[in-house]
Amino acid sequence: MNQLISSITDRANVLLVSNSPNDVRELLYVLDRHNLGTGLAGDIDEGVELAAGGTDLILLDAALAGTNIGATCMRLRNAGGRHGVPLLLMSATPSAEEQGRSVGAGASDYIKMPFNARDVAEKILMELALHKAEASAPHPVTPPRPLHPQTLEVNYHSILAGSPDAVLLFDIDNRLLIDANHLAEELFGMPLAELLQGGMEPLFPRQQDDGRASPQLLEEKIRDTLQGKIVVFRASCRHRDGHPIACEIRLMRLSVPGRQLVHARIIDLTERNLAEAMRAGQSTLLEMVAKGAPLIPTLDQLLLLIEGQSRGVLCSIMLLDDDGVRMHSAAGPSLPPDYMALLEGVAIGPGVGSCGTAMFLREPVVVSDIMHDPLWAPYRELAAPFGLRACWSRPIFGQDGAVLGSFAMYYREVRQPDARDLELIDTATDLAGIAIGRMRHERELQRHRAHLEELVAERTAALTQAKEQSEQTNLELAAALENLSITQEELVRRDKLAALGALVAGIAHELNTPIGNGLVVATTMAERTREIQASFLDGLRRSELGAYLTQASEADAIMLRNLQRAADLVSSFKQIAVDRASSQRRHFLLRQFIAELMLPLSTPLKGAGLSLTQDVPDGLAMDSYPGPLGQVLSNLLENCLRHAFEGRSGGTIAIRARGSDDGQTITLSITDTGIGIAADDLAHVYDPFFTTKLGSGGSGLGLHVAHNIVTGVLGGHIDAISSTGAGSGTTFTLQLPVTAPQSPAP
Repeated sequence: MNQLISSITDRANVLLVSNSPNDVRELLYVLDRHNLGTGLAGDIDEGVELAAGGTDLILLDAALAGTNIGATCMRLRNAGGRHGVPLLLMSATPSAEEQGRSVGAGASDYIKMPFNARDVAEKILMELALHKAEASAPHPVTPPRPLHPQTLEVNYHSILAGSPDAVLLFDIDNRLLIDANHLAEELFGMPLAELLQGGMEPLFPRQQDDGRASPQLLEEKIRDTLQGKIVVFRASCRHRDGHPIACEIRLMRLSVPGRQLVHARIIDLTERNLAEAMRAGQSTLLEMVAKGAPLIPTLDQLLLLIEGQSRGVLCSIMLLDDDGVRMHSAAGPSLPPDYMALLEGVAIGPGVGSCGTAMFLREPVVVSDIMHDPLWAPYRELAAPFGLRACWSRPIFGQDGAVLGSFAMYYREVRQPDARDLELIDTATDLAGIAIGRMRHERELQRHRAHLEELVAERTAALTQAKEQSEQTNLELAAALENLSITQEELVRRDKLAALGALVAGIAHELNTPIGNGLVVATTMAERTREIQASFLDGLRRSELGAYLTQASEADAIMLRNLQRAADLVSSFKQIAVDRASSQRRHFLLRQFIAELMLPLSTPLKGAGLSLTQDVPDGLAMDSYPGPLGQVLSNLLENCLRHAFEGRSGGTIAIRARGSDDGQTITLSITDTGIGIAADDLAHVYDPFFTTKLGSGGSGLGLHVAHNIVTGVLGGHIDAISSTGAGSGTTFTLQLPVTAPQSPAP
């Protein structure tokens, strides 16, 4: 429409007089896009001032004009310097009385608010075009006369040349079509001369899609248009060859003195309707596929959808056997059934028409003239009786790349595909591939389902037999478990007795030294006392008595020292025995506790030629269960004695403890320089009854018990790292909370 404006004037000016800027804001925007100059006045005085600067058309809000519309309109026109400036009146409260006053005031048209900005802009453009035509016509110095028809038609035709839509101009009084642009010629398939020979009715079918008579519909719409309305409606038009055209028609009355002219803008909705139908059809097809609809009805629905997108097309789908040799007619709802029957079971190949060749070559095949294409040489006589002249085929592929079949478009005329046809072929083959692939998948599932039922029956029988066997096995396992529980209790008892034996041996060794020393001194002093007694009878010298008393004093000191040592040992052993026998919680210093714990173990360590080092800081205290902790350390040390130094003499065992920075945990480690633990065995050292000394006195419960105590009673964690080889050794690391859990685990 910019070309239309340029043909009217270099830049026409439109004045809007309204105190409601929101109502006309969109109109101002549309007019600006059409390259029209615009001005907006909020009242009549401001409108007069702006009109004095020059304007080509005035749009006035009737609410500002008041009751004296005629005087207001004259004032605005006179301010513009020309009595013939077109003026349009718009009203938010339209009435027949107000419309009559606007006509009497010389308004070119009466517009009801709210309005469509594009429609009003088009009306303004038409008014400017008519005013331009009237201004360009020769006028004598006499009162204005109605515009000459020839002048109007010539100018109107030149104005509409740049319209983006088909435009027609109708003379209602004479029921004639008096002008049209080139897009109208293309839309109806008629040259201008043929269009102008008839009126509006020949451009429409007798009846609309809803059954309404077209003349009745047009009469109603034109009547509304002549009343000043901008009428927009949808209707079916008719092409020269007779096929219908879905259109949107916009009618607008032109203000020409003495004539009833209607401007019609016609928008072809065919492409839009086809696109909507395609989207809806695709959704329907995908829903059918998703719900497992039968394949043939689904394919028929697909082909009817494609045929509705292009006139004269006849579609078919051929399916290829699983062996990839023969094709079968699957769907062709609009093709003659006799023709489809002729293609049933034909083997594909490089010269088997369009479909057989496309499936064989795995590529599209376009035959624009069946009667002269060598691919159809053996099959021309099959197609000729049915009037088929063109056939374009494309193979349908599955997700795995296998050819499933072919989609074909037939025409009864020689024809090459255009871009739209190729797009339809792409859509059809994609949808067909989905539907056929789903069908094959379902068929495969059905096969598997039948096989699965057989397997289930076999498996059920096997499970029944296995159930009977498992029940018998469960009875045997229950008996074995009961025996195992008894054995476990016996082994635990033996392990405790072994630990008690080691404790007693250590106690005996430690007490043997002070008691033995005391016994030697007592024996010596007893002998010396007998000698003194004998000397006393013969006469005791003073020097002998002094020597005896000196020896007695030394003996007393030795006896007291060794007895105190024995008492201290007994006290320590008593504490250890109490701690071992209970899970009593108390505060204790870790260094002192470990030192006392190691006393009874020093003898077997020395006997094995092993040295024990302790690196425990002073002041490292715990609020925990010393008894269980002592049992864990004893078990770990006994594990070293039994396994780490087998077949070796000498070695070192180191006990090391460190507190964490936050004072919440203690890391306690026992490291030996023994032979290490094999990687396969390391993962099982905490398993109950796992031992590498089975049959040699080992029960396999020591580390299992230690693990349970650490993770249960003490609330900590135990890890082991080891590597095999001379001097590699093993390290057991205990992560223990300084404050143990409140209640030991049962």
